[in-house]
Amino acid sequence: MGYEIDMNTYGGIVQKGTKRAADLGYRTINIPLNDRTVSGIYVAKVKVGDEEYEAAAYADRKRKVLEAHLLDFSADLYGWNVTIELLKKIRGHKKFTDGGDLRRAITDDVAAVRAYFRK
Repeated sequence: MGYEIDMNTYGGIVQKGTKRAADLGYRTINIPLNDRTVSGIYVAKVKVGDEEYEAAAYADRKRKVLEAHLLDFSADLYGWNVTIELLKKIRGHKKFTDGGDLRRAITDDVAAVRAYFRK
C-alpha cells in the first residue's frame, strides 16, 4: 500500500510492474499511488534507505502507480520501502502505441531530468 508523506512526497513498497519501460532499456521501480490529483512525468528524488537518487518519475492514475527510473542505478529493489519526492513536472500524460515513440519520449524525459540536476 502506498502512502502520502506530504504534498509532493510518496512512499511505499516497491512492487513488480508491467516491465514495458524495462523492455525499452529503462528499468523502473513501482509503488502504489492513491493520490488521484497527480499525473504525468516529473523530475524526482528517490530515497532508498540512507541513499538518495535522481530520477524521472511517472504518475499513472489509471494503474494507480508511481513509477520511477533511477538514474545510473540498476539494483533490484523489489520489496524495499522507498520514498519518491516529485520536484518539477516535465510534461503531462501521453499514451504511446509504438515502442519506438515511447523509448524516444523516455530518453527525452531522462535528458530533462539530468539537465535539471546539472543546474
